Amino acid sequence: MVEVIELGYVGLNVTDMEAWRSYATECIGLEIAESDKDDRFYLRMDKQHHRFTIFKSDQDDLAYMGWRVKGQEEFKAMQQQLTDAGVAFRVGTEEEARERHVLALIKLDDPSGTPNEIYYSPQVDVMKPFHPGRPMHGKFVAGNQGLGHVLVRSDDDQATYDFYKLLGLKGSIEYRIALPDGNCAEPVFMSCNDRQHSIAFGFHGMVERLNHLHIQYTEFDDLGISHDTIRNQKIDVAMQLGKHANDQLYTFYSPTPSGWLMELGWGDCVKPEAQEHYTGDIFGHAVEASGYGMDIEL
Repeated sequence: MVEVIELGYVGLNVTDMEAWRSYATECIGLEIAESDKDDRFYLRMDKQHHRFTIFKSDQDDLAYMGWRVKGQEEFKAMQQQLTDAGVAFRVGTEEEARERHVLALIKLDDPSGTPNEIYYSPQVDVMKPFHPGRPMHGKFVAGNQGLGHVLVRSDDDQATYDFYKLLGLKGSIEYRIALPDGNCAEPVFMSCNDRQHSIAFGFHGMVERLNHLHIQYTEFDDLGISHDTIRNQKIDVAMQLGKHANDQLYTFYSPTPSGWLMELGWGDCVKPEAQEHYTGDIFGHAVEASGYGMDIEL
């Protein structure tokens, strides 16, 4: 079976590109890379040409996410794997591949309609070191772990699980969270490399495709500076600093200029050898500002 190896890039539709330029550099530390097209710009976090493409749009939501396979042979085998499973896809054009700065890609939707892309051989600008958008003590955790993780909408958790399992991700329910209405949330977390998870789903009631995107620092001080910067700029903190039970990361959540959440974090986690689940986090993550889709008690 062919497996994807990282969440390599995402595209984001935004209504306020200038706000995103300031937020991405000042609050997070990402580097802006300009495009030759007026309706977009790129964000870097390592030596790859980009990890994020910010598109001017009349809506704020996830445009697509890109999953990497090792090489050309795996790319061909993935197409056969999808065909055998009856999953519809199309091979991207050469122009579309050049836009993504990869050698080739295929396009397909998950069961909830979220656009996915599978690609190989991203452009790596080894001659152009990453320069953070603000002074940083360290770097971002990226490279072969990909850009971070996303929590996306799922209209049918079993169908969503089966889809991403077909791409080669592995995972399961990792939390059973009691809800005020007496029900229980059972989010699923799935991984394709050493990162504890690259995608999560199972929080119901979402309208947009994206609930939050996670980015991880190599140095704790950079997380603290981001936290102070966000508070100093009077941006809401949706969930206060805390430590997750599953990935053991210290994180906090705050809204981006698009309204969905950014989870910034630091820490190190060794994935358990067998399945575990939790009923809450280690500490923190209290809800401070509600209405951002994470009004839960962890």
